[in-house]
Amino acid sequence: MKKVCALHVHMVAQVGSLAVDVEFDMGNETLVLAGPNGAGKTTLLMLILGALPCKKARIQMGDKVVVDTELKINLPTEARRLGYVPQDYALFPHLSVRENVEFALRCRASKQKPREREAQLHAALENFSLSALAHQKTQTLSGGEKQRVALARALSTKPSALLLDEPLSALDIRSRKSTREFLVDTLESLSLPSIVVTHDALDARTLGKRIAIIESGKITQMGTWEELSQSPKSAFVAEFVSM
Repeated sequence: MKKVCALHVHMVAQVGSLAVDVEFDMGNETLVLAGPNGAGKTTLLMLILGALPCKKARIQMGDKVVVDTELKINLPTEARRLGYVPQDYALFPHLSVRENVEFALRCRASKQKPREREAQLHAALENFSLSALAHQKTQTLSGGEKQRVALARALSTKPSALLLDEPLSALDIRSRKSTREFLVDTLESLSLPSIVVTHDALDARTLGKRIAIIESGKITQMGTWEELSQSPKSAFVAEFVSM
């Protein structure tokens, strides 16, 4: 019997002038997606989310097929059960920390009983040490605190996979190190396939068990940091691992 991986992704799409043709499997691990500007890192996340159309695609999470263009299966974004944290966190500045997290729960679990939703909300705030900040507006928070709110919101609905787009790039140098350590601990504690886009070599080396290099819409190399360092297959990989 063939073992079902945690996440299978196969995408063929034309997005502007970029031709994307990517296929990979991953388990309950953190996979870093790195590559030069314009290579298709964020585009691939948008394709997985369903925010961009695909000519040919198959996404399978465990034994559930989310997208299969040949079988005419294409679940809408809200039904794909994906947690997503964009580069700018996309928090509602006029809402409190609590209200930002609760928004996701209301959208994803409209039939949920109020008591159950309140329990999930409380757990999300507790897990990310946000209870003391629950009633603060997110516009008053530091960069690291905003990231914790965005993660709490993304994970509060118990997604099947997590997508993070440049999660540390919006932080200043002072908070980047501590927030990176927090993110490493968080990702390691999740039994969840997580894809992290980054342009930073230290972030890639620290956050990911494996690193996938995407260049011109195609994955040109995948492996651990040590494997990429020992045998880089392109000029970009050689430069990236030497940073």
